[in-house]
Amino acid sequence: MEKTTKMPKNNARPRRLPQRTCVGCGTVTSKREIVRVVRTPEGRVVPDPTGKKPGRGAYLCAKEECWEAGLRKGRLERSLKVTVSPDDAAALREFASALSPAEVQA
Repeated sequence: MEKTTKMPKNNARPRRLPQRTCVGCGTVTSKREIVRVVRTPEGRVVPDPTGKKPGRGAYLCAKEECWEAGLRKGRLERSLKVTVSPDDAAALREFASALSPAEVQA
C-alpha cells in the first residue's frame, strides 16, 4: 500500500491580515501598521508596541495628531473604559512624539 501526500491547492485563498480601527481618526488599517495602547490590570494606560501585553487595548495610528485627538477628545478613555491619569497622558504624548510611521511595521 502506497502512502500519498496531500498537495496544497493552487487556488488556496491568501491569509487575511487582521484589521484595526484608530480611535483618533477612525481609519481602518492592518494591525501591523497601528500602535496598541493598553489598560493594564493595575489601571495604568501604557503604549504596547509589541501588541502582546495583557489588558484591554485600543489602537492609534503612528501620527501624533491621532494620539492628541485620542487623548484630548476622550476617545482613548472611552475605548479603554478608564480615566487616563495626567502622568499616563504625558507618557503617551512623549511616546507619540518619538514615534515614526516606519517604526510600527516591525
